Amino acid sequence: MPASSSLTNRLGFLALAFGLAAAPAVAFEGSVSTDTVDDTPVYSPFAGRAYPDQVLFGDLHFHTEISFDAGLIGTSLNVHDAFRIARGEKIRSNTGQPVQLIRPLDFLAVTEHAEMIGLATAIRKSDPRLLQDDWGARIHALFNGGQQDRMAAFGEIIEIGTVRGIDPTAGLGLDGDLWVDLVETIDEYNEPGVFTSLAGFEWTFTPQGDNLHRVILFADGAEKTSATRPLTFFDAPDPELLWDYLAAYEEKTGGQAISVPHNGNMSNGLMFPETQFDGSPLTAEYAAKRIRWEPMHEMTQIKGDEETHPMLSPDDEFADFERWDVANLSGTAAKTPEMLQYEHARSALKLGLKIGRDIGVNPYKFGMYGTTDAHTAIPTTREDNYFGKYQHTEPSPNRHTIEVIPADDPALRILTAQESAAGLTAVWARENTRREVFGALTRKEAYATTGTRMRVRVFGGWGFEEGDLNSTDFAATGYNGGVPMGGDLRAAPDGATPRFLVRALRDPDGANLDRVQIIKGWLDAKGDTHERIYDIAVSDGREIGKDGRARTPVGSTVDVASATYTNAIGAVALQGYWEDPEFDAAQDAFYYVRVLEIPTPRWTTHDAAFFGVPLPETVPAEVQDRAYTSPIFYTAAR
Repeated sequence: MPASSSLTNRLGFLALAFGLAAAPAVAFEGSVSTDTVDDTPVYSPFAGRAYPDQVLFGDLHFHTEISFDAGLIGTSLNVHDAFRIARGEKIRSNTGQPVQLIRPLDFLAVTEHAEMIGLATAIRKSDPRLLQDDWGARIHALFNGGQQDRMAAFGEIIEIGTVRGIDPTAGLGLDGDLWVDLVETIDEYNEPGVFTSLAGFEWTFTPQGDNLHRVILFADGAEKTSATRPLTFFDAPDPELLWDYLAAYEEKTGGQAISVPHNGNMSNGLMFPETQFDGSPLTAEYAAKRIRWEPMHEMTQIKGDEETHPMLSPDDEFADFERWDVANLSGTAAKTPEMLQYEHARSALKLGLKIGRDIGVNPYKFGMYGTTDAHTAIPTTREDNYFGKYQHTEPSPNRHTIEVIPADDPALRILTAQESAAGLTAVWARENTRREVFGALTRKEAYATTGTRMRVRVFGGWGFEEGDLNSTDFAATGYNGGVPMGGDLRAAPDGATPRFLVRALRDPDGANLDRVQIIKGWLDAKGDTHERIYDIAVSDGREIGKDGRARTPVGSTVDVASATYTNAIGAVALQGYWEDPEFDAAQDAFYYVRVLEIPTPRWTTHDAAFFGVPLPETVPAEVQDRAYTSPIFYTAAR
């Protein structure tokens, strides 16, 4: 039966803080080893620790003034500014406001749009290569005119470049040495053991306004990344061509790279299809190619959360969270209910089980992380420190009324108020280096948060006992007896059921925890998929019923008028042991952990209190920030 316990006192906080610090450079099987010197045991229990011992937080989807949809509409901060604030410095924002993170990040990837990568720089510098072109000269003049002219020019670029898929800068050579200069600058800020900088770019495929964007991340430094160039969708209008590019990069340089999809919620049903991109049937080869190059999914960020949707998960009272579900990315086509199952992470994981059973390979066996997708060069994610997606949505009295996705149909428009302050990526690593951060991503030992820095750890295995929660070395117990987030449970022993150990610790500068949940999805003998939520640890003495749910809400301490809250409710830390009560060894399944904080004021509520403006009616006044771990997968013997 499910069981839980909470740690709420100061000693428990410290014990769990230390006990949580652990995870592997590669997926572990078998026992955790320790060092010896000449076969003589050493005194220090940490000298031979072969698994990661820290959690790192960072942002893996991020734009500066180089990207056309940042630099052309007001972003002036550059890559140097980005790394300065990420490493903890106070800077001036694009609108001149002082801004600083509450604590430095551990890593940052700069991922400028591959498409028209030199255009913003060329306009700013009046590049002769741009001015000698008729279109370029006209666009340059508009951007140096009034606000109305600038916005008209930007709208034209979006229409031509992203919706119609035509490169207006083709043949002008505006990128020049920009990519090489960028990756060399990124290298300057990489400090192994202290801070990790990663190079990447965004492949911005938007067929007919439907979002199929991917972020490309490189594990390597400029000696390898400078040997390639960002691939545009103008040259590769198919995800499979992007995967071929990654394969060619690795073969040419000996490096590593992955592709990470994002914002399936704005793809109008195209992100997680049951066919290949061209509409032909899925094949095992195609599915293997996708999961090889796309092991992670970016499932929470500024343009909404895509864990699930109330229509997909009607029994999940927390499903209606930071929802964008009215249209595609360009606001040109309305969303219909049948599209939703192909847009969200939980339904995609379920679909992957079905496809895997049908063709032998699961293309959607991905892990999950979060990012900002900031276009300001400012990676802020806290509700009380939100600096928007664009320069014109930095803090101001009326920013919540600005249209970030305009549309002819008012029902399809998205306002700044609907932007989410999310999110962050957390990875379990042995040290803060490129190898370790990238290794955590490829083995999926990573998780998403909607902006908070809570620590979450989960292990799944066949032989865990509830007493293992009290292990003095939680990580060693977990690795010796099972697999971490992102891992695979192998063939089930006769009569065994999956057993899970979970620990969660609040952000030290954030809100207490409400509950810890395990989300299970599975495929039955008829080929139908199902999902179920289990509360395994809850705060404040609430009871978990026989149905596995704690139906009593945690409550709220939020004072909306002042945009404040207290930690008088909830728990500093929670831990839980859980056995799957309905496990069937013949049914493929996945399990991931969701941790919820107590309610806190949403960023729009902070704006209302700070600027003395009314609360927007389109969004709630409170938010329950959360974390989602990468799943642990079980595949039945064939």
